[in-house]
Amino acid sequence: MTLPESTFENLRLELRRGCLTLAVLVQLRSEHYGYTLRKDLADRGLVIDESTLYPLLRRLETQGLLVSEWREEEKRNKRFYRLSSDGEQILGQLLQEWQAINTSISSML
Repeated sequence: MTLPESTFENLRLELRRGCLTLAVLVQLRSEHYGYTLRKDLADRGLVIDESTLYPLLRRLETQGLLVSEWREEEKRNKRFYRLSSDGEQILGQLLQEWQAINTSISSML
């Protein structure tokens, strides 16, 4: 029996969603605004659409993991994001979990 392509695509998106959240938190250890964050992620092989990134940033800020600030730069208002102190703590815990999962899966492979 061959599974439909949509099964793989749904599972791929589910896996990617969690990885993108972790990647965004890692990148926001230093301050970024949306465009530079997207570019840095893409430069490291994680392409993310604006329609995915900005809702993710808002959700993480609502959860208290990020703080943001509007500033004028290059004659434009830009919203800069960085980890909050709670975000730094959660990131440390998530990285430990990521490493444990990665070790387990690598040993199975």
